[in-house]
Amino acid sequence: MIQFKATNTVLEGNLQDLVERKFASLERYLGASTDLKCEVEFEKIALHQHGSVYRVEVNFYRDGQLFRTEATEESFENAIDKVRSQLDMEMKKSVKKRDTLVKRGGRAIKHMLRFGK
Repeated sequence: MIQFKATNTVLEGNLQDLVERKFASLERYLGASTDLKCEVEFEKIALHQHGSVYRVEVNFYRDGQLFRTEATEESFENAIDKVRSQLDMEMKKSVKKRDTLVKRGGRAIKHMLRFGK
């Protein structure tokens, strides 16, 4: 479930579709997760007129774990791309860390079974 919020701008349907398409590839990290929530905020920074004035912030909750990222770019589309790549890196790091801990625990149990300590 993705919740959208717009600050100082009007949220267009094509941006919502773009976010849903871009974030669909992140499903490979979800596994059998049931507790999912995604909040996407679009903001146009009112103080500036040129340059990086479009900000996208994403809070992604998976089984009580928060993945948060934001990007400020020259267009919403560029900011969405940057946020998606940052979110991909964070989720990949989390999965790798979890797998490493499982392997480390397995090695410790195997060592205890062999040597008794």
